[in-house]
Amino acid sequence: MELQYEKIAMRVVFIHIFWDNFSTDVNALVEEIHKAEPLITASRTEQVKLLIQRLQEKLGQHGNHKFYLFKVIRVLKILVISIVNYILANATGRCHFITGSYDRTCKLWDTASGEELHTLEGHRNVVYAIAFNNPYGKVYTLIGHCAEISSALFNWDCSLILTGSMDKTCMLWDATNGKCMATLTGHDDEILDSCFDYAGKLIATASADGTARVFSAATRKCIAKLEGHEGEISKISFNPQGNRLLTGSSDKTARIWDAQTGQCLQVLEGHTDEIFSCAFNYKGNIVITGSKDNTCRIWR
Repeated sequence: MELQYEKIAMRVVFIHIFWDNFSTDVNALVEEIHKAEPLITASRTEQVKLLIQRLQEKLGQHGNHKFYLFKVIRVLKILVISIVNYILANATGRCHFITGSYDRTCKLWDTASGEELHTLEGHRNVVYAIAFNNPYGKVYTLIGHCAEISSALFNWDCSLILTGSMDKTCMLWDATNGKCMATLTGHDDEILDSCFDYAGKLIATASADGTARVFSAATRKCIAKLEGHEGEISKISFNPQGNRLLTGSSDKTARIWDAQTGQCLQVLEGHTDEIFSCAFNYKGNIVITGSKDNTCRIWR
């Protein structure tokens, strides 16, 4: 029970810090949480303060961190008969994961046993993007794009869905009813990836036109354009603090950007072929990049 309470408290604190600011006064934030969250009682004040201080310490680090190559991981080429595009673990605590495949299906699996639990059918082409909501259960068909959908994901509270498409646009959907709320435009070529920041305030898009864009989730206006790559951008992601973006490109480089200004802060070089994937760790102080050259590189 105590562990379950701490998990709930940590999630609530995490959300409040992100929606406010990680430099917020601790006492003021605790009072705000007490008013907004009935599960966090006054008797838990000291525990909540400790959680806030721990999160502030982590979120406040690495603002101007420079990344250096730490390790190269070489992987073997493996021929897979039934290709799985994407694997995503369930964040609800249940030991399930889902896969999307070239066979036009999604499958739900038991992580511990490897047993196939369900097959989701109905797509008429390759499944490129999948995501869990929390909790999951409702099914909607989102209709609006006029070309393949390359990315699909929920915001932090699963109230919104973001989709990126080969039709050069991203669409923002209401997850409660499946209706389109906005269409984000501006790219001159296919959208290859898109993402929310951890607070759901910002949206980032990456395109085959070699640029990335940052949009306000509230106003749906473009606030920054990221230019510098010499090839298509296949992957984009925010750091946990939401002030940095990481992109991976077919020009064999990854780049670190200021999410507000669009300024390139660092170029990560070393791969000998296209970069298909890249990500920050949960602290934002380590980066991993994956390439067509059969290596992953760790930067810290």
